[in-house]
Amino acid sequence: MKLVLIEGPGKKDSVQHYLGKDYKVMPTFGHCRDLPVKGLGVDVKNNFEPEYVVVADHKKTVDAIKKEMKKADGVIFASDPDREGEAIAWHMCYLLDIDPKTNCRITYNEISETAVNEAIANPRPIDDKLVNAQQARRVLDRLVGYKISPILCKKIQNNLSAGRVQSVTLRLVVDREREILNFKPEEYWTLQVTLKKDDGTTETFKAVLEAGKDKAIKSKEEMDKIVEAILGKEFTAVNVKKSVTKSQPSAPFTTSTMQQEALNKLGMSLKTTSATAQVLYEGVEIAGKGKQPLVTYIRTDSVRIAPEAQAKAKKFIIENFGEKYTTEKPRSFKNKKDAQDAHEAIRPISLNYRPEDLKDKIQKNEYRLYKLIYDRFLASQMSEATYNSLSVEFECSGYKFKTTGRSLIFDGYTAIYNNQSQEDDEVSSKLPNIEKGDKFISQETKPEQKWTKPPARYTEASLVKAMEEKGIGRPSTYTQSVSTLFTRNYVEKDGKAIKPTELGFVVVDMLIKFFPDIMDVGFTAGMENNLDDIEYEGKDWHQVLTEFYGSFDEAVKNAQKDGTKAKLPEEVSDVACDKCGAMMVIRTGRYGKFLACPNFPTCKNTKPLEEDFPIEAKCPNCGKNIKRLKSKRGKVFYGCEGYPDCTYMSWDIPAGEKCPNCSEDMIVKLYKNSKTISCKSCGYSRKEDYNGTVQAEEELSQESAIDILNKLDEQNEKQS
Repeated sequence: MKLVLIEGPGKKDSVQHYLGKDYKVMPTFGHCRDLPVKGLGVDVKNNFEPEYVVVADHKKTVDAIKKEMKKADGVIFASDPDREGEAIAWHMCYLLDIDPKTNCRITYNEISETAVNEAIANPRPIDDKLVNAQQARRVLDRLVGYKISPILCKKIQNNLSAGRVQSVTLRLVVDREREILNFKPEEYWTLQVTLKKDDGTTETFKAVLEAGKDKAIKSKEEMDKIVEAILGKEFTAVNVKKSVTKSQPSAPFTTSTMQQEALNKLGMSLKTTSATAQVLYEGVEIAGKGKQPLVTYIRTDSVRIAPEAQAKAKKFIIENFGEKYTTEKPRSFKNKKDAQDAHEAIRPISLNYRPEDLKDKIQKNEYRLYKLIYDRFLASQMSEATYNSLSVEFECSGYKFKTTGRSLIFDGYTAIYNNQSQEDDEVSSKLPNIEKGDKFISQETKPEQKWTKPPARYTEASLVKAMEEKGIGRPSTYTQSVSTLFTRNYVEKDGKAIKPTELGFVVVDMLIKFFPDIMDVGFTAGMENNLDDIEYEGKDWHQVLTEFYGSFDEAVKNAQKDGTKAKLPEEVSDVACDKCGAMMVIRTGRYGKFLACPNFPTCKNTKPLEEDFPIEAKCPNCGKNIKRLKSKRGKVFYGCEGYPDCTYMSWDIPAGEKCPNCSEDMIVKLYKNSKTISCKSCGYSRKEDYNGTVQAEEELSQESAIDILNKLDEQNEKQS
């Protein structure tokens, strides 16, 4: 029997099933060895050597693995196929006294029987370059966080944090908000006319006045002159362009494009999308079939597709749509310049698991996201959509008007997935047959006053897109970086848009003042490229840290010497202190906002601010947002925003995620400095900071985790 170590318990059953009784699969529950929770943990004077320790709450896990190892013929590390997964395997080699240069490591891009067994048949040594890239990232982030965060606390308020990726992402939001605040709208006018042929026909269409930046209409007086000039006059088609145009499908999803599309099309937040995608990757409970992994690895920046997957897609398309819906050669897509291309694009493992067949067998969000991934991939291998397109330029009294339209010839990939925007659809209106020289009369003239608009605030989706385009962070960091901004109260939601809080403005300004490099987008992107050089070129990771640390340490020392401080005004709540009667104030701590008595230190009363806690759960009945509501008697409950039309309600705060053990909905309990996410059904529980970081680097209570796994093993043995 060989021992196979994976990261989390979610895919244990699937991997165990594929490997059979000759293997024993156990999860490490993430990193068992890491930098210490307290202290810097990095010897900056000794070539930045990290001080690794066994994570306190993982000691039982390590002991359980060592005990099982004694019974095994060997150990195979099967953690996730990325830098962090490679580092987890490397750390476990150290803890288990295994030579990382032996063939002890396997990876697979999908949790399928073929992929897992192929990986088992082809083990390799631990990849030093991947490990070193992760070590460099871990040490870099520790240096930035531990050196800068105390400075923010001293200069602004207690319990603030900074991060190498997090802080420059916050700057994007703040800079955009300042653009909006400083924007001065300018007046301009548009003119739309409704035309019909001057031959007695009744068919009408719309055309618009051509007015670029150099000839924009900026006043009502100018517009009135144009309207007066064209009233009752003929419009002549002076330029007619007819063509057949083609529309190409989009590439299959990367992590960021999946997150963007899920928000734009499904209204799913980054956190919900990430959690749902993880379930689809590890395995979804399907009635009658048990746990079935549905998609390939979900942390990728590549649009590459395996040739075998392309061949299967072509066969499926021919069988289900017909030969004309395929391409002669498989369609490939070009990766962006700095893509790591370590994994394929996100795609379904098997096209035989059709979304419509699973709709009533899996959770609603799982179905919705799976359908999005499935359709996008399948469409990427289908033929183009073709259109008859028409562009016409009209002249009337010396003014030029234009209209465009198109009609569908062949739907191609749009038979399954439409990547056109609403604006594209509006342009796609059908036009009558128009030839050069044709005459038209105006049925309606519609002048409209407008004002130039500032750039739009970021949404979660557009912020991730900006991070990707600017090279800030990588697929595995997007969700955590953006989520931390909310939990630290640096930003807040305004509808779907993200806007900075007053604290967010102050933090950015303070960081730019003392750490301009850390807050520079180009510098941060360059550091990501250095990490890539470690992974792909074998660049010495100590050298990367040395090049970074000199100027950074100098900036830290200068900031510590400077006496600049910023004070935020306190917001008074409508809640009276139940100990002294004073109106409590809203303060922001390490774990987000809370209520505190203003008479501190005489009165030290504090309370959690439940109203401020972000609820990211969706209604299981209709998919709308869950909100904090009050009954007629003033009792707080959590219900669908469609209440009372939708009757879903809960007295507990929904966590917006499923239990990894039994797939039941989990709930949240709030405390002053932490929150607990738990399952009422099976007892699973984990304790987190308000920024989403699992306390003591722990996902489960290890004692309960081992107990649960043992019970599951006993149940499986009884069933078999």
